[in-house]
Amino acid sequence: MIDLYSWPTPNGHKIHIMLEECALPYAVHAVDIGAGDQFKPEFLKISPNNKIPAIVDSEGPDGKPISVFESGAILLYLAGKTGKFLPKDVRGKYLALQWLMFQMGGFGPMLGQAHHFRIYAPEKLPYAIDRYTNEAKRLYGVIDKRLAQAEYMAGEYSVADMAIFPWTRSHANQGINLADYPNVKRWYDAIDARPAVQKALRVLADRRKPQMNDKDKETLFGKGQYEKR
Repeated sequence: MIDLYSWPTPNGHKIHIMLEECALPYAVHAVDIGAGDQFKPEFLKISPNNKIPAIVDSEGPDGKPISVFESGAILLYLAGKTGKFLPKDVRGKYLALQWLMFQMGGFGPMLGQAHHFRIYAPEKLPYAIDRYTNEAKRLYGVIDKRLAQAEYMAGEYSVADMAIFPWTRSHANQGINLADYPNVKRWYDAIDARPAVQKALRVLADRRKPQMNDKDKETLFGKGQYEKR
């Protein structure tokens, strides 16, 4: 059994999707990041960077429990555990890994900044909005070009698609019109229609607030992030 500690965010959805696609049994534990659950000592023991998601697999590789944090690492752990969604041939494997790293190192962080400055920042800063909106457009252009060459990011459906897709769900908030990226739109619609993906997107969906209040914003973006623990 896998214990999943998560919240309905793009990084959380990556792992929800992988677990559903692999049909692995798991128990969900909500970590309300607006309420500050990510700073509780019991969560920090398995996720020292105080970020969701994290998992604890009671049947680790040596038969003993193992905890894993960082969404990219969790995807690779689950791919290794199940033998699914990471190409078996060496060339295909590294094709998937490079696009996974593309998401972890750039696509997610830059889109997160675009989302923040466009939606959540208390002061609308034109420079920051333009900087990250333009970078979002550039990055969507990169994946649109790739998806003109292949059906999925690594050729076959893989952890790379599961990592990138959840971040594209907020394209409007990032200043993106998917109609401007037809290959991304085709890919997006195909993944969104997968039954496992639809099921995964419902995980904890009822717990997410339609809008952040000031307390949530202070917890997520304020000085509470920097307190020594």
